[in-house]
Amino acid sequence: MAMTLKHFVAEHPVDRKRVEAHKERMISEVRAYQLRELREQADLTQAQLAELIGVGQRQVSKIEHGDLDSAKIGTVRRYLEAVGGGLAIEYVVGDQRIQVA
Repeated sequence: MAMTLKHFVAEHPVDRKRVEAHKERMISEVRAYQLRELREQADLTQAQLAELIGVGQRQVSKIEHGDLDSAKIGTVRRYLEAVGGGLAIEYVVGDQRIQVA
């Protein structure tokens, strides 16, 4: 007899913390991929972009690998401006959003 989804889930409980951690990693990877795509659309190498914004190529690589926690806001802003965009920073609490920069 085939196992139902309900029965399977009962026997294999979901670890919500693991799911959320994996979800955050995936979101970070997608964002990093999108940054790289923007740079490539601007026809820039990492080294060229790094020179334009005044950082080392390694910093550009770190940004494109999702390591934004160690990046300065000014560096991310210059990165986005160099590829033709800008940076907006919002304060978000519940449904309330306030643009602060």
